[in-house]
Amino acid sequence: MSQIDVNGLLSQMRQMSATTRMPESAFHAVAPTQSGDFGALLKQSIAAVGNNQSEAGKLAASFERGDAGADLGRTMIAVQKADLSLRGLVEVRNKLVDAYKDIMNMPV
Repeated sequence: MSQIDVNGLLSQMRQMSATTRMPESAFHAVAPTQSGDFGALLKQSIAAVGNNQSEAGKLAASFERGDAGADLGRTMIAVQKADLSLRGLVEVRNKLVDAYKDIMNMPV
């Protein structure tokens, strides 16, 4: 099993979050935190994935109905964005579960 540089990973996540602006609708009731609270960041990420999924669903349904403003390119980008964000969230979940298992298997 490979070692994960946690400090380097957190540094990269902070840099990415500083350069990438999430849509305001993704924040719901969670305000951005300056202290680096992982729980709040995880909630924001889950909310953003949910918003991406619902937006992609609405655009796909609109395109399927043949609405006048429906654009295939925009719909496909939204679907791919939702898919990518969901896959990223699943990978984060998998890493958290692996870390939990590693901690639980440590001798006390």
